[in-house]
Amino acid sequence: MTLKEVVKILDCQVLTGEEELDSEVKVGCGCDLMSDVLSFIKPGALLLTGLNNPQAIRTGEMSEVGAICLVRDKQPGDDMVALAKENGIILLTTSLPLFDACGRLYQNGLVGHSEYKG
Repeated sequence: MTLKEVVKILDCQVLTGEEELDSEVKVGCGCDLMSDVLSFIKPGALLLTGLNNPQAIRTGEMSEVGAICLVRDKQPGDDMVALAKENGIILLTTSLPLFDACGRLYQNGLVGHSEYKG
């Protein structure tokens, strides 16, 4: 699934990386506990989270995520947006709750950690 499709499915606002929306994500992860992200996320994954602080970007950088989508209409501060740009992380936001966002993506073919075969 491309990030352009993610943006459409979740009605996202694109905060960084608009020129990279043709990038593909093959697996998704919905999580607010960054220690779990570090344990389970796959490189290039889409991370959906309600954690609205620079720690989400730093965790994404360490985990080599493809993009981060903030849920529940979280609007990051300028420091978080700047950190995402600096690290080449695509940053999105959606008004949907975490469960709904993950469900919509799964319904449209994006798998999670347990089903990913890559």
